Amino acid sequence: MTLDLRDLPLRSSRTVDLNLTRVAISTNLEEFDAYAYFSREAPDSVAPDYEIYCIDLGRDGFDVEELAGHADRSLRAKRFRTGYYLNHVFGEPAYLITEGTRSYVFGHRLERTVWPYFVKRILTDFAVDNGYLHLKSGAFTLDDGGATLLVGPNGGGKTVFLTQACLNGARFLTNTHLLVRDGVAYGVPSAVRVRRDAFFGELIDRHRLTKHVESGDYVAGPELLFPGRPVDSAPIRNVVITDHNPSGRRGIEEMSPRQAEMFLDQFAFAMNAYGLKDDLMTHCGGDVRRFTGSLETMRRQLAETVGGARCLRVNVDMRDEVSRAEVLKELGAGRPALSEGRSRG
Repeated sequence: MTLDLRDLPLRSSRTVDLNLTRVAISTNLEEFDAYAYFSREAPDSVAPDYEIYCIDLGRDGFDVEELAGHADRSLRAKRFRTGYYLNHVFGEPAYLITEGTRSYVFGHRLERTVWPYFVKRILTDFAVDNGYLHLKSGAFTLDDGGATLLVGPNGGGKTVFLTQACLNGARFLTNTHLLVRDGVAYGVPSAVRVRRDAFFGELIDRHRLTKHVESGDYVAGPELLFPGRPVDSAPIRNVVITDHNPSGRRGIEEMSPRQAEMFLDQFAFAMNAYGLKDDLMTHCGGDVRRFTGSLETMRRQLAETVGGARCLRVNVDMRDEVSRAEVLKELGAGRPALSEGRSRG
């Protein structure tokens, strides 16, 4: 099939609402697993800010040599052609073509590119262009309306912490992505990863939930999981580094803003956490001054975010009722955080 980007064989599409921006996703497949990662659709009357076109080569054939000739010359596009999408997400070779805010990708099982790569890149581009900081973070609010941000390494217990908090009185703000400006956290509506266990097993089967592309878990919208409507934004009150480690030092422990900043720089600052420096350089048109200026702005925002919040390291079992109640009480307390080096267990 001859390549014509204005006349692709599209069979389904969704425009998803990411709170501060909207993204149209279109594909040549009738059913597309990538849609399951988004929990809110934009009204038909709202024009998208970004567009993603995913063309599965198993459904419609295209000349791969022609695709390679049209593909971007960026480092990301070169990696796509080797089957490496982002971080630990791999697949078959894919061909990436970018035209401004439109992205076209041709390949197989392209749901592995939408949430794992495109959403991360789009949110970072949006943040840079509009004065926000993009963080890899979960978040919820308590009765006072203040936001608690959850950051940590993979396997550090962020999802369990968020799920247990929202099942016990907290309001869901976001699962994975946050945009921050002037001390306010803006959630990015998305599905939550849940695993098949005694609590969620029946829900997985009843709603025929979609499997997560990177694990054997499943994805479900927060409205399906938690009581109360999710909130869109809230002033930041706490920054919690989740450090669930049964053999480590247990309890709630204060961290200095500088300690928290160094940790977030590596594990929550989206450009570092997702390895997007080359994508940002491409977005800046290869302009070193623009790139470093954007980086300087985001690092200043990161320092301001932790500087205006209570920063805590928490290592508790959030599934334990007593421990969970103590943690949520501490996060909602009006008193200062615990003194550095002291812990509560």
